[in-house]
Amino acid sequence: MSKLYIVPTPIGNLKDITFRAIEVLKDVDLILAEDTRTSGKLLKHYEISTHMQSHHMHNEHKTVENIIQKLKSGTSVALISDAGTPAISDPGFLLSRACIENGIEVDCLPGATAFVPALVNSGLPNDKFIFEGFLPVKKGRQTRLLLLAEETRTMIFYESPHKLVKTLGHFCEYFGENRQVSVSRELTKLFEETIRGTAKTVLEHYTNKAPKGEIVIVVGGKK
Repeated sequence: MSKLYIVPTPIGNLKDITFRAIEVLKDVDLILAEDTRTSGKLLKHYEISTHMQSHHMHNEHKTVENIIQKLKSGTSVALISDAGTPAISDPGFLLSRACIENGIEVDCLPGATAFVPALVNSGLPNDKFIFEGFLPVKKGRQTRLLLLAEETRTMIFYESPHKLVKTLGHFCEYFGENRQVSVSRELTKLFEETIRGTAKTVLEHYTNKAPKGEIVIVVGGKK
């Protein structure tokens, strides 16, 4: 029986990958990739020729059992996502849980995760924090925001660029216009930026300047 390696990949800058990650990706029999076209660029850059198989949120429920059988038969497998650490707002939980239930060893390598630099860059307290990932799109959103309005720890959210202004507006509404907010965009990439201020001032900034790229929002807790 082999083991499942969970391998973080760069969130932007291709240099942000460990020597061990490259070694594992070269040595395993199979790489499970969220988008084989995206991951193909990374593998080509590091001259990794390992066979890839698609494994994403739309097919993971169907492919888990087959992957478990491959692992049991001795196939070594690495799981990667398009960027960052698998299972953090990306596929990975279902497979790692299935491996544990079947007595298959899971080895998660340390590496890039977008919310860590965003949290540290924010200047907000980071001794205690919660990671919320993406807020519910419709059902449950108001309920979640009302609950989080009383949260005293620093909060971390992921958001898409076309929903950022709407989400910042909700923060003003539910958390208050003076709540401290930090928005990190395009981390590790050429046009990386972090905008800090009150929920109101950050909302005004992105209302006047449409955001692009991957976004992490860090919000101060209730005082």
